[in-house]
Amino acid sequence: MKTLQKKLLLFLLIFPIGIFAQNTLKGVVLDGTSQQPLPSATIVIEGTNIVTSTDFDGNFSLPNLKKGQKLIFSYLGFKDQTLVYENQSTVTITLQEDTQELKDVVVIGYGSVKKKDATGSVTTMTSKNFVKGPVVAADQMIQGKVAGVQITNGGGAPGEGATIRIRQGSSLKATNDPLFVIDGVPVLQDNTGGRNPLATINQNDIESVTVLKDASATAIYGSRASNGVIIITTKKGKTGDLKVNYNGNVSLSEISTKVDVLSANQLRDYVNTFGSANQQALLGTANTDWQNEVYRKALGTDHNVSLSGGIDNITYRASVGLTDMNGILKRDNMNRATTGVALVGNFFDNHLKVELNNKTSVMRNNYSNRGAIGSAISFDPTQNVKNPDGTYFEWNNQLAGRNPVALLEQFNNYGNNFRSLGNVQTEYKLHFLPELKLIANFGYDYTTGRSYGNSSPDYAYDVTDNYENKNYSRNRLMDLFFNYKRDINAINGSVELTAGYNYQNLEYYGSGLSVNNAIISNSAPYYNELNLQSFFGRAIVNLYDKYILTATYRRDGSSRFTENFRWGNFPSAAFAWKIDEESFIKNVSSISNLKLRLGWGITGQQDTGSYYPSQATYLSSDAQAQYQFGNQFYTTVRPERYNPNLKWEETETRNIGLDFGFLNDRITGSVDVYEKRTKDLLAFIPNPPFFGFSNYDNYNIGKTKNQGIEIAAEVIPVKNDNFTLSVGGNITFQNSELTDLIDGAPGFGIETGGIAGGIGNNIQIQTVGYTPNSFFVYEQAYDNQGNPIDGVFIDRNGDGSITTADRYIYKKPSADIFYGFYTNLTYKNWDMSMSWRGSWGNYVYNNVDSNLGWSNQVLIRETDLGNAVTEILNTNFSSTSAERFQSDYYIQDASFVRLDNLTIGYNFEKFMSEKVSAKLSLGGQNLLLITDYKGIDPEVSGGIDNNIYPRPRIYTLGLNVNF
Repeated sequence: MKTLQKKLLLFLLIFPIGIFAQNTLKGVVLDGTSQQPLPSATIVIEGTNIVTSTDFDGNFSLPNLKKGQKLIFSYLGFKDQTLVYENQSTVTITLQEDTQELKDVVVIGYGSVKKKDATGSVTTMTSKNFVKGPVVAADQMIQGKVAGVQITNGGGAPGEGATIRIRQGSSLKATNDPLFVIDGVPVLQDNTGGRNPLATINQNDIESVTVLKDASATAIYGSRASNGVIIITTKKGKTGDLKVNYNGNVSLSEISTKVDVLSANQLRDYVNTFGSANQQALLGTANTDWQNEVYRKALGTDHNVSLSGGIDNITYRASVGLTDMNGILKRDNMNRATTGVALVGNFFDNHLKVELNNKTSVMRNNYSNRGAIGSAISFDPTQNVKNPDGTYFEWNNQLAGRNPVALLEQFNNYGNNFRSLGNVQTEYKLHFLPELKLIANFGYDYTTGRSYGNSSPDYAYDVTDNYENKNYSRNRLMDLFFNYKRDINAINGSVELTAGYNYQNLEYYGSGLSVNNAIISNSAPYYNELNLQSFFGRAIVNLYDKYILTATYRRDGSSRFTENFRWGNFPSAAFAWKIDEESFIKNVSSISNLKLRLGWGITGQQDTGSYYPSQATYLSSDAQAQYQFGNQFYTTVRPERYNPNLKWEETETRNIGLDFGFLNDRITGSVDVYEKRTKDLLAFIPNPPFFGFSNYDNYNIGKTKNQGIEIAAEVIPVKNDNFTLSVGGNITFQNSELTDLIDGAPGFGIETGGIAGGIGNNIQIQTVGYTPNSFFVYEQAYDNQGNPIDGVFIDRNGDGSITTADRYIYKKPSADIFYGFYTNLTYKNWDMSMSWRGSWGNYVYNNVDSNLGWSNQVLIRETDLGNAVTEILNTNFSSTSAERFQSDYYIQDASFVRLDNLTIGYNFEKFMSEKVSAKLSLGGQNLLLITDYKGIDPEVSGGIDNNIYPRPRIYTLGLNVNF
């Protein structure tokens, strides 16, 4: 009995201790590389809904643990780590960075998801995939790298702009450009005083470029997203000691191909054969290659330094860049200075996150007179550059060609551009409901531009004493939205909700002044404003980590339209099935990823180019157009064109996609099939006679249909400690058709595509049943030897005469297929990358040959001579009719294959000291072009080759150093 009492007493003494013992685990989570604490790391007790996170210093505390429970530690961008609780009281966890997981996180509108959970057609490119070499803009970094995305540079000038098309253009006359979003700020595309607006962002500050292609991905952006979205995310700092990076290169550019023109001796032979005595007397004795006179070998340099790190709860990154690139056209130069700042802070026990970004650039441009490019082809090569007295040789005729060297040396064309782009984003996670986050994003994009110049007082023709154009644009943005995400054990998945409000106001100011021969002309200053407001929402439901449903809705309002048509509604839905998670596939070791995606959505277009296309506006007269009544002069006003019934253009997209990975992702890729149908097309077309206040106006007039198949894949046949080889690429098959115009009126078409030669000639047409901008031409007649007959065309309608009714639709500028492929190789410290791209089925109208390949180009007057392209020796055309300029003879196959880039590099693991690493690289761009096109380059935006700035061949030596 006493023994029992003693045991009972002992139990009563121990029992309270057992009740109040917490079995608490305390510890810290560190970055395995820097050994710095990781704030906001997540700790989950497996099999429960108990979740906690680390504080500023990476510390955590978990009470009431049971022996044997598994704790899972995770942090975005790091590999998960599992710990089995064995009654220990403290622990230190180190997480290792997971480069694969970082690659698999993709940015979407107002958030991000893991790539394996994405339901839309989304492609993300990082520094590993970017085009190497002296690129200066984001578009150049992904050229040829993304299926369904075609990027055509406007020419070979440094920082030249580009035409970007994602899944073809949907519109006829409204913009077909994608929407660019930089760190959460949709940005402007105007750039007076500058070149490519994307070149104002330092390419070395870019972390990733994400392309949203289908409507299920883009619809969350609503307005301006019908042509796709390109999201640019810049680099941020990481917790740890200060890190310094230098990245620089020096490049040499040279002309790769020149236009084939008559040499001085060939021109003499031609003039002596076909010219009059007066024209023969005009021939000189020189042998001048005018293209050699205007082009040069050009040097360029690019230097960038960044500093990054983090202390406690704040990370930072700052950068500065200096770029000085000369163009191959003499005097052409782009000089750019950029700064970038990114600060990220976590406060109030990681419940408040504040992110600040700023990117500022100053560009100074010396624009060579591009008229010299055409003059170098058409000016008489038998003449010297200068006369014996040192003046430039010029013909004494206002209609004659101009000396190309004089155009370069005696004209000054400058442009300055300042841009500041930034935002402050706050994210607050509620203390009592941590699954709910409130986000506020305030952004801006301010740009000022100035273009100015003059001509030399001793220029032989009209003198421009001075000209100056200024503009100022201001883009202000506010996003207010919430995000709620909760894991639900019952469905072994999660629910995520996002909804909010977007406000964006855009303002443009401009003015101009010119002084010609002491006569001052002021262009009327202008002010334009555009306001966009939106309400948006998105829901993502993940069921059993197999089935993912996404639905979005956006209601957009644009000040471009009247109140009756101001608002547009743009929904989308998508479904993803992770087939590899199914039991019948999960145990198949050869399949590492297999996901089916289905998407549908509607996006809107409101960018007509005009800011008030639906509003009644009036233009006041300037000082030179006032009305005199007696001794008083009065300012007059006139009504401007407008259409009060104008409304949103809408594009409906359907998409089926399959993502795959085999053999532990040694083979990866995706296949997408899409169809886009656009209705209520915005177009700028002729008014009926005696209707409206202008010959042309904006209307909603028809429908288009775009279809395509996109395939992207990468194979890693060899991968070991010393050697890795990867081969990949993408190919896109596409087709576009105009399906309706003005209620399907038969035979209706809109001529477009102005060309040089004749007056008011067009070479393209928009008409039902054909690809937009198809060529509209006469059929050339040929002799028995297959030579074109001058001025003779086929009477296609058989009425006995050649009229406009004999024109027909022949070929198109858009490619049937375009593609890109690459090879990456590493061997120990060496690496090599090579990328190609090309297209098939696209045609170009060779306006250089049609305008400069006939006799009048050389022998039009008795007072001066010109030069012609060598095509004149094949045809000797002399017909002055419009039909000759619109002949299908000049529609030429522009398919091509181009070796875009080849780069070889060596990595120094220890560069001058233990803590410094470096990489030295040597590369070349535009090294090889294979094509049957007769012009100098088949890549021509819009399909009309009218003397582009030649794309140079570039050699680059680069150095990257990390301290």
